[in-house]
Amino acid sequence: MFKNTETLEQQMEYLKLHYMTENYDKTIKQAVKEKWTHIDCLSSLVAGEAAARWDRSTQRRITVARFPVIKTVEQFRWSWPRNIDRLGIQNLFHLKFIANKENIIFIGSVGLGKTHLAIALGYEACLKGHSVLFTTAIDVINAMSAAKTAGRLKTELKKYLRPEILILDELGYLPIDKHGANLLFQVISHRYERGSIIITSNRVYKHWVKIFDNDATLTSAILDRLLHHSETNLIEGSSYRMKDQLVLH
Repeated sequence: MFKNTETLEQQMEYLKLHYMTENYDKTIKQAVKEKWTHIDCLSSLVAGEAAARWDRSTQRRITVARFPVIKTVEQFRWSWPRNIDRLGIQNLFHLKFIANKENIIFIGSVGLGKTHLAIALGYEACLKGHSVLFTTAIDVINAMSAAKTAGRLKTELKKYLRPEILILDELGYLPIDKHGANLLFQVISHRYERGSIIITSNRVYKHWVKIFDNDATLTSAILDRLLHHSETNLIEGSSYRMKDQLVLH
């Protein structure tokens, strides 16, 4: 059918079969040497192409997620927090919460690894084929506020509704005025039962009203939607980043 390998290579390039283009010659030589069947040879090339495509799509998901750094659960220092539900958190890495549209909330003071665990969950989700977006609560508010001023709020909102997992880091670290709280509520409300949210916060729920400009009604509405399908993980202890200073004192 093919007069020469140049035609074959051109057609594989046209079909974007990059792995097969680069490896067919080597694979055919191996097939001849080891006396593979035609099906064995073709299966090897197709498997290689599929694996290469999966690797590329995984890398794209990780890039789109916009993690500040890559963290894994294997890197987490379980021995540092004074109190942490290790088995419960490790069970989250089976990622069943994604299919159930559940939210995961990590609460604890600074330096206990809340962001590490949130990123690790997001990274694991990317590896398993899920879409993720990492951002901070304040960055969401700032972006939504600018979009509202520019008349493109609906477009900006879609960015936070699209991924299967939205990671909202550092909720409560900076004060949020009523306008910002209303914008964040829109994101949380529209994702309700449509996609998972992972939140890290330094404040327990009874103090969340202080986060949202002492608006008890809005705080109640936010918590109602977040906690209906959720799992809360309380982490207690001293900051790992301050461990050297704590020893010195």
